[in-house]
Amino acid sequence: MVRVTFKRWLAVGLLAVLSVALAADWAPSSTDWNQLPEAKKSKLGLYLTPQQAYEMKKKDPQGIAFFDIRTRAEAMYVGWPSDADALVPFVEHPELMSDWDDKRFMYKLEPNQDFVPELERRLKAMGLGKEATIILICRSGDRSSKAQDRLQAAGYTKVYGVPEGFEGDTAKAGSKAGQRVVNGWKNANLPWTYKLDRARMYFSH
Repeated sequence: MVRVTFKRWLAVGLLAVLSVALAADWAPSSTDWNQLPEAKKSKLGLYLTPQQAYEMKKKDPQGIAFFDIRTRAEAMYVGWPSDADALVPFVEHPELMSDWDDKRFMYKLEPNQDFVPELERRLKAMGLGKEATIILICRSGDRSSKAQDRLQAAGYTKVYGVPEGFEGDTAKAGSKAGQRVVNGWKNANLPWTYKLDRARMYFSH
């Protein structure tokens, strides 16, 4: 019964992840979290701008855990935050990308069932427990909000999301309409790299 319930939760979470976030009323670099699109909101309601996340991690690099929860392909081809402790995907593409998502015009994503166990393993290696402050970043804030909810359900209470994400939101108009140039970690010129550290990368168990 527990397994069925967990699978249902994952299915609901994935559907929420796939929803479209309209951030028209939420200004870049804003901290008016009440204006966040629903897809970026978490039950915990703990959020940081990319700059706040960067500064928080820099002040206490050993005591604060910072996880990139995007897919392995995103980290490899788009880059990832240099200060992230590890890549722990919340959802992932199947090993063989054979299934297509007609609604999103991309290969299908599946919930990563290793998400919580892998994150807990990484925290333990850092000497941190469920009371630790955790920062999550995804592409544009949707996945991190759902991951916050998942970790809250697992007993974590200090989990922050970065609603702007690593790439930011898409421009709605102009010559760069549709491109992720509005906000986000990369657009804030915070440290990031294409060079991946194998020890910090995710491998399925």
